[in-house]
Amino acid sequence: MTIVANKPEPIIYELSSPGRQGAALPACDVPITQLPNHLIRDELKLPEVAEVDVVRHFTRLSQKNYCVDLGIYPLGSCTMKYNPKINEEAVKLPGLTGIHPYQSADDTQGALQLMYELQEMLGEICGLPGVTLQPAAGAQGELAGILIIHAYHKARKDTKRKKVIVPDSAHGTNPATSSMSGYEVVQVKSDARGNVDLDELRKIADDTTVGLMLTNPNTLGLFEENIRAVCQIIHDAGGLVYGDGANLNAIVGVARPGDLGIDILHSNLHKTFAVPHGGGGPGAGAVMVTKQLAQFLPGPIVVKGRLMKRPYELAMPRKSIGRVKSFYGNFLALVRAYVYIRSIGKEHLAQIAEDAVINANYLLARLKGVYKAPFGNRVCKHEFVLTGTPFAEKYGVHTLDIAKRIQDFGYHPPTIYFPLTVPECLMIEPTESESKQGLDEFADTLLKIAEEAKTNPQLLHDAPHDAPITRLDDVKAAREPVLCYRG
Repeated sequence: MTIVANKPEPIIYELSSPGRQGAALPACDVPITQLPNHLIRDELKLPEVAEVDVVRHFTRLSQKNYCVDLGIYPLGSCTMKYNPKINEEAVKLPGLTGIHPYQSADDTQGALQLMYELQEMLGEICGLPGVTLQPAAGAQGELAGILIIHAYHKARKDTKRKKVIVPDSAHGTNPATSSMSGYEVVQVKSDARGNVDLDELRKIADDTTVGLMLTNPNTLGLFEENIRAVCQIIHDAGGLVYGDGANLNAIVGVARPGDLGIDILHSNLHKTFAVPHGGGGPGAGAVMVTKQLAQFLPGPIVVKGRLMKRPYELAMPRKSIGRVKSFYGNFLALVRAYVYIRSIGKEHLAQIAEDAVINANYLLARLKGVYKAPFGNRVCKHEFVLTGTPFAEKYGVHTLDIAKRIQDFGYHPPTIYFPLTVPECLMIEPTESESKQGLDEFADTLLKIAEEAKTNPQLLHDAPHDAPITRLDDVKAAREPVLCYRG
């Protein structure tokens, strides 16, 4: 741990002791170059610690973290599912970890074959044959998707289109992506059943519409019942439908977005296809498009080669929007997704979605009699939303208090206060990884907390009781962030 005083000097390291050494740099194996003077500090005071001190320090820090290998990770809209360890064995193979992006296609044929087959599998799963694996995350996939839609309209010399329609139940990144791309964002409201309001959509969609960004199932955990009608309205207006496939875990192997009218889709491979994520990465936001839009995909993508000795090659689509990331994307994340799909097999993909939906509906059934469920009259998909409004109104216990109290029972809290359309929202996604026993234990905890809210609300106000850090001043933290520890 580092203590940094308000003044630049001195820097004090709590674990440092003069003379200790825990690492030795290897001999330099490249030519030594004189560095520019303005880049060199006069003094760089580093801690003097033994190897055992470093190991124990970071091990202690790691034990303060929650992870999916410890228990249920019910973050709604994040699909924090179990990551099979066979995936981790696969990415250790020397032929996958030892290659370099600048190697020629002649001696990376195995890696290119893997990418080609993953492209083909994702295209078939989503019903959209054009695929790029380059985007590094879902948000980057979204950006690539909107840029593809822009390129499509530009190629048709249809320059009057200025607005992207985004439902109020969409992921929060959707309006951000549209705005970043220079488009006006127009929101369309949901109807009483949580679907896109068709009458409102008809009023909004016109010849200035670029397209619609649709999250399906939406952030309420509901499948868009009128999805074909929604797509038809946009297509009739000359726009395209972008599908936010971050929630693909709910429909994989059961419904193909391309068959429902979606023109372009990104899939968070780090969600549905079990690539470890959180803390900023690694991610993979593959983008799938119709045959008509494949010419605009970012590249390079892997194609079948013309030479016997080079069956796979890299190529840029004819009207590509260019690169959205260096090289070919997060390659080892792609390897994990490939292994996951192959190990499950085409015939068993649907069980992922079926089990995820069963788990979510089981939890919903156990909780909706105590926690208010705004859409409890519908079958949810992979996730569902509850509202803590009754607890706030009757006992002064807010959703944040409930989430903090969950930590005392050894669980990571669900997503809270999102989507914004549900006040005091709890958004829960159990994924298909959890057993009935695990779901019951989690449900029992939430029911116990609900009872505590009635009988001892102060207990929740003070929670968590055992965490290294309890309650933060969220407003102060946002406005006056402290980026290092000051003693």
